[in-house]
Amino acid sequence: MAIISEAAVPIALDGGRKARGNLTKARIRWVIAALAVVFAIVGGKLVQLGMVETDSTIEGQERDLITATRPAILDRNGLELAVDIRVPSLFAEPRRIIDVDEAVEALRSVLPGLDAGWLRQRLSGDRGFVWVQRELSPAQQDRIFNLGIPGLDFVTESKRFYPGGREAAHILGAVNIDNQGIAGIEKHMDGEDVALLQSIGLARGNALTPVDLSIDLRVQHVMYEQLLDSLTRYKAVAAAGVMLDVRTGEVIAMASLPDFDPNNPASLFEPVDGKKDQRFNRITSGIFELGSTFKTVTMAGALDSGLVRLTDSFDARFGIRFGRFTIDDFHGKHRILSLPEVYKYSSNVGTIRIMEQWGKDNFRAFLSKLGFDERVPFELPEMRSPSVPKTFSEIVAATASFGHGLSISPLHMAMATAAFVNDGYMVNPTLYKRSEAEARALYRPVISPRTSAAIRYLMRLNALEGSGTRMNKAAAGYRAGGKTGTAEKVVNGRYASGLNLNVFTSAFPLDNPRYAMVVIVDEPQRENEQSGVTAGWNAGEVTGRIIQRAAPMLGISPDFGEMIDTNLVPVELR
Repeated sequence: MAIISEAAVPIALDGGRKARGNLTKARIRWVIAALAVVFAIVGGKLVQLGMVETDSTIEGQERDLITATRPAILDRNGLELAVDIRVPSLFAEPRRIIDVDEAVEALRSVLPGLDAGWLRQRLSGDRGFVWVQRELSPAQQDRIFNLGIPGLDFVTESKRFYPGGREAAHILGAVNIDNQGIAGIEKHMDGEDVALLQSIGLARGNALTPVDLSIDLRVQHVMYEQLLDSLTRYKAVAAAGVMLDVRTGEVIAMASLPDFDPNNPASLFEPVDGKKDQRFNRITSGIFELGSTFKTVTMAGALDSGLVRLTDSFDARFGIRFGRFTIDDFHGKHRILSLPEVYKYSSNVGTIRIMEQWGKDNFRAFLSKLGFDERVPFELPEMRSPSVPKTFSEIVAATASFGHGLSISPLHMAMATAAFVNDGYMVNPTLYKRSEAEARALYRPVISPRTSAAIRYLMRLNALEGSGTRMNKAAAGYRAGGKTGTAEKVVNGRYASGLNLNVFTSAFPLDNPRYAMVVIVDEPQRENEQSGVTAGWNAGEVTGRIIQRAAPMLGISPDFGEMIDTNLVPVELR
């Protein structure tokens, strides 16, 4: 057995301590080295991530544009026509999705309408952002969130909502799923400042100043309801109407049927009875032969020229022959007619005689003066150019004098009618609010105040004794007047017997004109066995019902005094 001396014990203990100290230092150095590697990896990753440019788009669209808002649209009384609501939309980051099949199955439990194959393709690959489903309900958002699937997220978008539904569809238009205007005033707004604000991100989440329109929603509702009624009452294929303030040119109401639901923009392109492109705005983008309503135009121009007087008489005993064609009157009187009689009996022959006394070239020049050669300057993008021959032959001038052989929009006629009753001043129509002072700066005189007074008399005379009596009965007390037009439609280049476009132009109250209106009813049928099919029986009655309900809303009180009508008679006829 070895014997260890007392002197060796301290040396051995000291050696053990040194060995343990060296081992500890070595371990510390290894830990430090390991930590340095870890920090280097993390730092490198952070640098790498910092160098990656953040994807600010979703399928090529800037997120600021997707989340941009649009200004509310209000009627002239502050009632909402269009507003934005905030809705969640679901997108995916395919590169972060771990199990595509599991994600597809889970998502379809909430959104069963999604096609499995399409969804699998959307969620596969290494793309940054793809749409899955836009405009979800809050309940759908909650259920998808609770699925806990990585790589799915939401963005809050603005969705356009139209509280009135279809009632002002052709005025407002619609927006697409990206909240961009595709029709109507919505598209017009995008051509101005709204698109700019959206593109620079200033419209995102901000409340933009509302847009005030000239429309009176109460009157709009009345017009829409009566036009809708006409489709069933007269079994018509279409109907439309527009009302203007004759002093300012403001559009108070405008509707066209068939229409669409702006809350479902795809409905704009749905066929009607198997026919495509039937949901267009017939007031602005339809051009028509407006029949005998054009006689008001002929009378206004002829009287204003001084070559024709209100007291003149015209030979309407026989039809007028042009080559192998003879133009005659529908239920003609076949006698000498005074000018007021030509108007109230709607004599084609008498109107041609008036135009001939005036001169066909003067007639053609007057149509240019009224702006019938070009589109109406107006905010809606859905506009169409008129079709008016550049020069008039004798036969073309003859048929044009009573509204055949040339086509204009109902808005052209409404604008002209307003000028004919407001002392002769043409003012371009607008969908935005405009004061009378602002309008006066835009006035263009087209006839004299004296001629305007004569036209007001003729329109009221026709309501009392001519083809407008049924309108006058429906609008009793509101001193309305107007002119009917029953025009055979052109089908495949020929006039189709029995297929009529019926029109009624009007103004009220004629003792102090405030509003002008044009109503069309397309291919109406008899309401009953005792009814007729000419314009007085349908377009005229619709006009009367609109006036009867809308006039009180517009601050016009009924007055049944006979002196009002007496005072409308021009001095030379008293």
